[in-house]
Amino acid sequence: MPHDLLSAQLADFGERYPEHASDVADFSSLLADPLNPFVRDRLAGHFTASCWLVDAPGEHVLLTHHRKLQRWLQLGGHADGETDLRIAALAEASEESGLSDLVVEGGIFDLDRHTIPARGVEPEHDHYDVRFVIRALGDTTPVVSEESLDLAWRPIAAIASDPSADVSMRRMALRWLALQDER
Repeated sequence: MPHDLLSAQLADFGERYPEHASDVADFSSLLADPLNPFVRDRLAGHFTASCWLVDAPGEHVLLTHHRKLQRWLQLGGHADGETDLRIAALAEASEESGLSDLVVEGGIFDLDRHTIPARGVEPEHDHYDVRFVIRALGDTTPVVSEESLDLAWRPIAAIASDPSADVSMRRMALRWLALQDER
């Protein structure tokens, strides 16, 4: 089954982060829906894939000043039919950063369901964003794509301590720092 991989990854995330059981249930419900949840045409909600793109030492994360949303966020985008969201996240990381020596680490890092506002003929809809850690091993000089106004490496500790940071960005920064403390 093409959905078995994501189902197993969601179960693993739920075991590692039991406090996110309702998120896992919500994402699992979308996965079980008979309409393809991996395509953007499904406006009742669809999966997207993002990354927490860190530098080799794991001290900085690459953020995009998102052209459409006008906010600093992690890199990512639509799955466009790809059911292995690790592959989709890696493709988005490469396309949006211009970096080539990237590796996906571990299972799901974060889940975030958020509403995308209506734009043009596209109505408001939900993104079920599945996020993975991706590490930049080589040259970390990013190249801005058409989807970004800018790209910048930001200290993860600064995001974690910034009360005005996007809620999900701060959650990921705090999670990342906690994982580093465990090592």
